[in-house]
Amino acid sequence: MRSSVPVVPRPRGRIPSLDGVRGIAAVVVVLYHHSLVARPALEQQSGVWEWLTQSPAKLLIAGSEAVLVFFVLSGLVVALPALQGRLHWLSYYPSRLLRLYLPVGASLLLAAVFVALVPHSGGKAAAGSWLIERNADSAPLSLLLDEATLLPATYTLNNVLWSLRWEVLFSLLLPLFVVVARAVASHVWPAVVVSSLAMVLGRVVGVDALVYLPTFFLGTLMAANLDRLHAWGRMVNTRSGGGVWFGIGVASACLLILGWLARPVVPASSTGSAVLWGLAGLGAGGLIVVALLSPLAKRLLESSVPRWLGRMSFSLYLVHVPVLAAAAFLIGDDRWWLVSAVAVPASFAIAVLFHAAVERPAHALARSVGVRVRSQPVRSPVPTSV
Repeated sequence: MRSSVPVVPRPRGRIPSLDGVRGIAAVVVVLYHHSLVARPALEQQSGVWEWLTQSPAKLLIAGSEAVLVFFVLSGLVVALPALQGRLHWLSYYPSRLLRLYLPVGASLLLAAVFVALVPHSGGKAAAGSWLIERNADSAPLSLLLDEATLLPATYTLNNVLWSLRWEVLFSLLLPLFVVVARAVASHVWPAVVVSSLAMVLGRVVGVDALVYLPTFFLGTLMAANLDRLHAWGRMVNTRSGGGVWFGIGVASACLLILGWLARPVVPASSTGSAVLWGLAGLGAGGLIVVALLSPLAKRLLESSVPRWLGRMSFSLYLVHVPVLAAAAFLIGDDRWWLVSAVAVPASFAIAVLFHAAVERPAHALARSVGVRVRSQPVRSPVPTSV
């Protein structure tokens, strides 16, 4: 996989299998937050929580790790037009920021409405639980405006917005990611190793930027080498069949949750656990490679349900925690099964409405603004290699 000048292919439209990945990752995040509501009750039953989180079943509720999959996806699909020379940089910034900030603002308004309708206090949630510690019990305007900036490190009105903070930062730094990816595109494996070491170091020393920005970069590196990646995939499919993809998929899934699988022998608070957790980003990258290149994975991910979930994924991601918190504070986390029975279908229904009323219009406005900016005579140069 060495070449002096990377040549990036021009896929027509979206990459369907990645839409499927996005949809499945969003569902995993939803299940993860439901597991946090159930945790106080499940921990009272001997071994149940440990079995759920320290076995392959963790893949179903690996929410933090699913966000890393989102980050690799963004690193690939956002950078790809820039690497192909198709991105108008002056129009990119307002368009991209509108796509992110408008739905975020609407989700905060929705969360504020739920907080007003269903008091987030009282005895309906266990003391010290995720519900109590990570969800605001009031929605003053100051909190709404603060979280709408996507500047805080933590969020309590809509808990998931911490990841959008990193999406915005990556979006702003995209020219730098493009330049670096082009510079190291012919040295893929050293770049992957350095990125992985940075992610591990970030977990060990507790610096989030070292964890998340290299995760985005793995996706950008894939975009810079997409033609060679597909050429390698065709060779594997010709010579080896599905066994290679199965092996890479299993290894990647294990890396994604290795810190959890090792909990019986590597305590959660130890440096060793932090090292293993730091490898999750590499696992996320491996899963994206399989989604791009495995014929079986592509068929599954491009089927109707995963692709529909992919279309709804951003809206579902933004609305499910306010819905879940409202249901849990209304019903009580001791009846977590009833909370899920109410909140899961409600989250999907509200996500569909949110997609139609907020996300699609926001995207249309972003495209319109982008077209208007592109029509201006001044064009910003596309970054080249260093």
